[in-house]
Amino acid sequence: MEEDKFYNNIQKALDDLPENFSILEEQIDVGIQMKYFEFTKALRDKDISEECFEAREELFDAEVDEERKKEILTAIAVYDDVKAYRTLERFVKEAQGDLKQWGTLALQESRMLMHSSLLDEQQVFISTGLGGKGQKLRYFVVFLSVHEHEMLSETQQKLLKDELIFELNHHDGEFESMDFMEGFSSALVMLPITAEIRNVFQNVINECNQYGGFLREDMVITNVKILSRGEIIQLIHQKKNSNNDELEDE
Repeated sequence: MEEDKFYNNIQKALDDLPENFSILEEQIDVGIQMKYFEFTKALRDKDISEECFEAREELFDAEVDEERKKEILTAIAVYDDVKAYRTLERFVKEAQGDLKQWGTLALQESRMLMHSSLLDEQQVFISTGLGGKGQKLRYFVVFLSVHEHEMLSETQQKLLKDELIFELNHHDGEFESMDFMEGFSSALVMLPITAEIRNVFQNVINECNQYGGFLREDMVITNVKILSRGEIIQLIHQKKNSNNDELEDE
């Protein structure tokens, strides 16, 4: 199954992490993250960190365009000077929108550089769209109802929430929020990076289904973004069409 392979690859990547790693706490659009790292790679060959460090006050000049600010942010993120870190820290507090997210990534990179210099060891930087805290990653999970056009009853809602919180506590996880809609229920949670993520949520489904079998066995789990209702419905339909195609091929 393609889904099983996907989850197994995620789990293997998490299991193979070294002891020293840093998790980006903020929720930052994955598209912006990709552009930042591509930008970073392109700048490394230019060796303009010192020049950008000297020009760092341009970051706070409203007349300076966004591309130049991105260049300065990215360049001074790898400049080993506490003044660079403090500049990024101040910028993130004042900035808005995409530049704030860009600055947050630069600040995280600068923080890792400082830690590496002080401890004389390399750290691994982990970033996801939903962020995390400490050694935990944030996940958005969708539990699918057996009756896709009905909302869970109040009793079923309470049971699902209680079982989810119980299972999270058992794995040193954290419950953040939960929403109930027709056909599915979604939750935002945090789990240690070493947790068997799919097993945790499968246990919740198994426990709930002892009291009426109201949840489907499959689910949606992502750490990329919080999905809208429309996106969830689209994923459900894609899954349904995929299953139908597999049956026709047999």
